[in-house]
Amino acid sequence: MTSYDIYLIAPQLATAAIALMVIVFDLFFKRNKLLPVIAFVGLSIPAAFSLMQLNDLIVSDSSGLVSRSSVFYGSLMVDKFSLFFNFLVLIVTGLVILSSNDYLSRMNNHRAEYFGLMLLSATGMLLLVGATELITIYIALELTTLPLVALAAMLLTAKSTEAGMKFLVIGALSSAVMLYGMTLIFGFTGSTTLSGISEALAVSHYSDIPFGSYAVLVGMLLLVVGFGFKLSAVPYQMWVPDVYEGAPTPAVAFLSVASKAAAFALVLRVLCSGFIEVQPEWTILIACLAAASMTVGNLAALVQNNIKRLLGYSTIAHAGYILIGIAAIGGTSSASLFSHMGPSSVLFYLVAYAAANLTALFSIIAIGHNINSDQIDDYSGMFRRSPLIALALVLSLIALIGVPPTGIFMAKIHIFASAIDNHLTWLAVVGVVNSVVSVYYYVRVIRVMFSYQTEDQSKIRMSWAPSIALISTTLMTLLIGILPGVILNLAEDTVKVLPNIGYW
Repeated sequence: MTSYDIYLIAPQLATAAIALMVIVFDLFFKRNKLLPVIAFVGLSIPAAFSLMQLNDLIVSDSSGLVSRSSVFYGSLMVDKFSLFFNFLVLIVTGLVILSSNDYLSRMNNHRAEYFGLMLLSATGMLLLVGATELITIYIALELTTLPLVALAAMLLTAKSTEAGMKFLVIGALSSAVMLYGMTLIFGFTGSTTLSGISEALAVSHYSDIPFGSYAVLVGMLLLVVGFGFKLSAVPYQMWVPDVYEGAPTPAVAFLSVASKAAAFALVLRVLCSGFIEVQPEWTILIACLAAASMTVGNLAALVQNNIKRLLGYSTIAHAGYILIGIAAIGGTSSASLFSHMGPSSVLFYLVAYAAANLTALFSIIAIGHNINSDQIDDYSGMFRRSPLIALALVLSLIALIGVPPTGIFMAKIHIFASAIDNHLTWLAVVGVVNSVVSVYYYVRVIRVMFSYQTEDQSKIRMSWAPSIALISTTLMTLLIGILPGVILNLAEDTVKVLPNIGYW
């Protein structure tokens, strides 16, 4: 390993080092109030390394050189795509750390573990978004998931313990399915790198082996289904509502946004780099998963009385919307073999969803900390008790519906348009119908907050750190809707590296 290799993985190393620093600091200095400061300020180090790497790529691109670098014999890739998600994961992690200040008063003895686990999971996500080799993907997925399991169970209540157990068991099952898929793919392509798999599929050297082509397709099917656990997509969505209800709410915010973004980055890279030769097969698979996820998520959310469970089913539905954009990549458009509209709309949707969902969950953290309840009926009269927090929550719910001119509205327009352009009109119709269905359960929460059937008129209070986090995400939600072109242009520039990765 050269010094340049170390420089390329510096963001991941720095994030892991900060996690260890937080834990070691707690061993020697019992000053819990400094732990979030160390964790938050420490994130500037991996962010600075990512900025330096982005500058190097921009310089290489302007000079006509190859604007990407690989580490560990092609196991990890540093390009604009991975750096886009680096920044997204780091920003989300920083905001969640800020939002945790008030909530952690109920778990004072485990603050170091809380921040350490979150940063270790973020390290796994930073590895995941750049992984281009199957074993590296598996290791990064486990490094991402196992700390999240511990975070889910950290409250040590009955619901929290149940959440952690379900998360662990279903995660282990999905890992087993995914590993078996990887075994089949390696056995019939002879490679674990995405570029090697793509080359093997291009020359079809496995076609002379009995059932070879079927084995590869089954392996790809198992791989994608295994990824569905991290996407919160059908058929591995069963853990989501229980984990959302039982886990600490800041951990839910981290899980629902950062983890989902990293997982979608992985799926985009794997399908576009390793399996571009079998687009028709995975297009059908992804389209079916998208339709099932949207329908299951929205229908189940209709009957929820707990707002965290409601957002859990909501995130399943949003995973389905995003999967439409991925399915559109492999559509049958006659315009080109590979459409940038699908993947760029996925990136734009992830950013818009991150802002809106974080705003909703940060509002729920503040309200739940004061009223000690997550039941929707207990939000009655919230507009009178805390109009600003209530307005932030209303804005986030309107954004999650996809009402113009919010960012998710623009993202859905692009995703549905890419589906229609690639002859997946039926999937776009399913998406539109599900969007209409989702209006009911989001508006129900808004209606309860504007009702006045409560005698409790005490104000909802927030300290400065969660207030900064909530204000930041609220402004982001507004700006993404008002100025979508900035994120869209960035997304389009980012995904241009994807079609070439598998064809060096």
